[in-house]
Amino acid sequence: MEPIPKKGTPERQRLIDEHRRCVDSMKGVAGFSVLECRTPGDTTEVGGGIYIDPTLRRVLLRMRGERPRGKLVVICTKIEKEWRIGRLSGIRGVPPTFATDEIYTSEQEIQHAIFLMRLDELSESYGFPEDFDEGWKRRDDNWPAT
Repeated sequence: MEPIPKKGTPERQRLIDEHRRCVDSMKGVAGFSVLECRTPGDTTEVGGGIYIDPTLRRVLLRMRGERPRGKLVVICTKIEKEWRIGRLSGIRGVPPTFATDEIYTSEQEIQHAIFLMRLDELSESYGFPEDFDEGWKRRDDNWPAT
């Protein structure tokens, strides 16, 4: 398993540039995918992103597989107009908190900001087999005892 690229390395910058290219090409498209549209905003022909970059695909899968406690998420504050970055508490019934004060007016821009924040927060070895545990429904994960 390959590590998440270190800060300041060309590989990390390449991942960031590829993610940015995909974000820019998806502007105007509802939702978000790390794919590059041949014509910006038109998903008729897509490629790039996770289709051609196995490292980016693996890094994104590890980021998306994060445990709920502390995970960064998108919070819509005004329908179709404003979004903010939130952080999950990891406890059922406890709402997320805002991670930053910044307000985004594009779904794509906030996704890129979260990608950058996750890259900075995760260790190189995040998601390696030695970090594996038996599952998320354990007694110490704030599930009510039955």
